[in-house]
Amino acid sequence: MDAPLAAAIFLATYALIASDRLDRTAVALLGGLAMIALHIIDQEAAFAAIDLNVLFLLAGMMILAGILRRTGFFQLVAIRAVKIAAGDPVRLLIVLSLVTAVLSAFLDNVTTVVLVAPVTLYIARSLRVSPVPFLISEVFASNIGGTATLIGDPPNILIGSASGFGFVDFLVTLGPPVVVILGASLLALRFAFAAEIEVHAEARDRVLALDEREVVTDPRLLRVSLAVIGATLVGFLLEGPLGLGSATIALLGATVLILLARVDPVEVFSEIEWPTLFFFVGLFILVGGVVQAGLVAGVADLLLRITGDNQAVATIGLLWLSGIASGVIDNIPYTTAMLPIVERLGHNGLQTEPLWWSLALGASLGGNATLVGASANVVVANLAARAGHPISFRTFLGYGLLVVACSLAISSLYLWFRFLG
Repeated sequence: MDAPLAAAIFLATYALIASDRLDRTAVALLGGLAMIALHIIDQEAAFAAIDLNVLFLLAGMMILAGILRRTGFFQLVAIRAVKIAAGDPVRLLIVLSLVTAVLSAFLDNVTTVVLVAPVTLYIARSLRVSPVPFLISEVFASNIGGTATLIGDPPNILIGSASGFGFVDFLVTLGPPVVVILGASLLALRFAFAAEIEVHAEARDRVLALDEREVVTDPRLLRVSLAVIGATLVGFLLEGPLGLGSATIALLGATVLILLARVDPVEVFSEIEWPTLFFFVGLFILVGGVVQAGLVAGVADLLLRITGDNQAVATIGLLWLSGIASGVIDNIPYTTAMLPIVERLGHNGLQTEPLWWSLALGASLGGNATLVGASANVVVANLAARAGHPISFRTFLGYGLLVVACSLAISSLYLWFRFLG
């Protein structure tokens, strides 16, 4: 009796999250709590299913990014990007996308687009061009760049916690294909958007005259923030030798920066994206109920029967399944649901390492397909709409499908030659 009821709650929760008609945090919490209230999973087991490593890692990075935001650092980067591109719109699109990709690899990609998108809107308004091509390219770059590291994209944080892979593992394994995918995507977007972003000489000269030093609001805090964030990133690289988890390192960096920056902790904590953290709480409990009801074991056994003991079919199949599914529903709940399935496949005889990387690539890159495929997509779409430049689902889909197909094809070749050939 538990299995059908758990499946109904799970599917209803996912449908409501994908529809975007209700607040997704409230929906996720309701779904998770329904699992407890209907006795599919008891409270003790439900709370044990909540991954504190994920929550504290996100919280620490949110604090670091929130303090850095106060310094004007991201505006400084954007203005310098315009000057590096010499005001040429095509080169500017590539430069802004590269900046977004790099930042998203070391900061949460949602945080990155929240900070970069308003600056992009300002620059596009000054250049008198549509911001839509720039924003869409930045979304793609954010999701692609975030794929390269443990902390860059929420699915990777989930996978890292479940698999035991650390920051270096992600960077070394996923960095090479991400660089190739980003280059191929920007090349395609360069030709796709070239006709839409022509700039008048007068507008270009006005933007080039901006002094980036004027946007830095607190030079001391900027130096301190960059030093602490740099030390935190070094900590991620050395987490193995240090014997510390990524959550501990992120929280340690955040705490040190709060003290050195001499900012009010109440103000800092108020800027944490609490809805995102509680969204994860609801999902962890929801998936815990599904596991408790035996649904995960059933799905894993079905996948194993389909793929047999063929590692290649399972790995490439999971990549494309994850890419397609993450374009339809948010990649966070999808990844949360797939974690125990990959573990189950491992228990049934398949090697889990290529499966984890397959899931990471598919879930993160597939989110570029639609506006609802990743959290960063929704954030940018909302910012663009409020600025009077709505991005339609159809417009995004046209470019998204091209980028995702290219990304998954490159990922398939990489996984084959790296793990399966």
